[in-house]
Amino acid sequence: MSDPQTRSNVWRSSAASVDAGLRAYMLSVYNLMALAIGFTGVVCYYVASNEALLFAIFGTPLMWVVFFAVLGLGWMAPRLILTKSLSTAHIVFWSYAALLALMISPMIYASTQADVARAFFITSAIFASLSFYGYTTKRDLAPWGKFLFMASLGLCLAILVNVFFVKSTPLDLFLSIGMVLIVSAMTAYQTQMVKDTYDPSDSPKVARAKAILGALGLYATFVTIFFYVLRILTILRGQ
Repeated sequence: MSDPQTRSNVWRSSAASVDAGLRAYMLSVYNLMALAIGFTGVVCYYVASNEALLFAIFGTPLMWVVFFAVLGLGWMAPRLILTKSLSTAHIVFWSYAALLALMISPMIYASTQADVARAFFITSAIFASLSFYGYTTKRDLAPWGKFLFMASLGLCLAILVNVFFVKSTPLDLFLSIGMVLIVSAMTAYQTQMVKDTYDPSDSPKVARAKAILGALGLYATFVTIFFYVLRILTILRGQ
């Protein structure tokens, strides 16, 4: 029978191995997310600087095709990423990033470069701080999930009602601020959920698929925060 000191050394070695594996796993998630953000920036810049392409998409019913494609792919992404091949997972990931970039291109087109830069740095600060909290906190954030989902869904419905019927700028500002707050909180929740999906016994394929799915979720929260921060700056500028 091993002595207590030996068991303690084995436990420390195992814990260190898990910590190193978790750090590598989270780093792969953040790296992929960062690449997707960069890709989104390139697509947005290209579309926003090409008026013919921009109005060909958003001045026609094709706009609704893009909108429902984002919703549909976002809904199907977890199953496709976790159950299909890694090639399929990457296709889903980058297709979603491209569609989301198309969705926010009109907002980029209508904003000043200064506002875009400001929104990006504000979003980066919000995301980094809340994601750090989600990664390091010992508090279980799982109970937040249902509330945040329902709150974000309610805000989305209110925003659509305002866009198509009420058309109130003060209400638009209020709802945009609310969306930033809710999705910022979701960043902490999602980061903890991504961290909790790590399992050192996973095969490389499963671990990679989980990392892609985690990166997709965090990427979507970053872009959503950015969009509504930019919307707030645009409203405050009086445009």
